[in-house]
Amino acid sequence: MRRTSILDGISVEVLQARLAALQQAYLDLMAGGKVASASYTQGDGARTVTYTQANIADLTQAILSLQTQIDGLTGQCINRRAPMRPVF
Repeated sequence: MRRTSILDGISVEVLQARLAALQQAYLDLMAGGKVASASYTQGDGARTVTYTQANIADLTQAILSLQTQIDGLTGQCINRRAPMRPVF
């Protein structure tokens, strides 16, 4: 089986919980917070990731990556373009 993402094998519920934590951290940073933390529980314990204004691009990329993975697992395809139609 070919892997298409480093997030393959993680359940949708776990991905959604992490997505919610990262989105809250993003909102906290955008509201003027200098530091935001996202905490989640994994099988082998709790993890905390801290973001600052300097690495908000990393936070944004992590959110987009999780959203893409969740969409793929749930069968949603949001960024799909319309089919091309030839014009004669």
